[in-house]
Amino acid sequence: MSNPPLAGRRALVTGASRGIGRAIALGLADAGADVAILARGTEALDAVAAEIKERGRDAVALTCDVTDPDRLTEAFGEAVEGLGGLDIVVNNAGGFFHSGPFLSLTDGDWERTRGLNLDPTVRLLRLAGTHLTANGGGSVLNVTSVAGLGGAPRLALYALCKAALVSLTQTLAVEWARDGVRINAVAPGWIDTELTGGFTGVPAVKQALQNEVPQDRWGTPEDVVDAAVYLSGDGARMVTGAVLVLDGGLTSQLSSVARDLLHLGRLAA
Repeated sequence: MSNPPLAGRRALVTGASRGIGRAIALGLADAGADVAILARGTEALDAVAAEIKERGRDAVALTCDVTDPDRLTEAFGEAVEGLGGLDIVVNNAGGFFHSGPFLSLTDGDWERTRGLNLDPTVRLLRLAGTHLTANGGGSVLNVTSVAGLGGAPRLALYALCKAALVSLTQTLAVEWARDGVRINAVAPGWIDTELTGGFTGVPAVKQALQNEVPQDRWGTPEDVVDAAVYLSGDGARMVTGAVLVLDGGLTSQLSSVARDLLHLGRLAA
């Protein structure tokens, strides 16, 4: 039997206590990697670490609020020490706080959204890039969103951060290529998680958004896992600067989604 595709690799995943981050962490472990996991909730994080260990892999659980620069730097060092180095880094932590028209947004909304979705990612990329380029290479995966690929009415600030992450992924792919570091992104569409609970919690809204997906379904966190494993492994050795869209065909109809988001907003007003 051949070795798992990520056998011997060491990975770090942020936002790993639930949703997409949890699914990716477990998927990397299933593929043979040892995994360091970061999140704010210690109890949930420990539960994920236990699942990783049940798969026969090493796990390092690190309670960390990624919006705290000092703690993020410290936790990265603890991950490197705990696993003896890193080969894979997954930037997954993020979320949105406000859904509404752009003109209703405040400076505080922007600072909070950027402070979770962009600033910590930039800091972690600096840490990861320094480590990986100095140690012969590796793989970085950024979890962005289809919201960053086109118009996203009522989610303007979140979409702005995700679009910036797409641009940064492509820029660093060029800067780091000669050092053996690949960096790619996945852009999920509508995934049923706690993050999207404000939409899925209202049946009419959930169905209206689903109707725009050609596959006629919401995605699950597990739908992201195979893409994450592929982009992290040697099968993607010639892939860098790519954005792999995981949306059931949604991006071909983004203009329709924008229309429906606006319509739903007017109904709620």
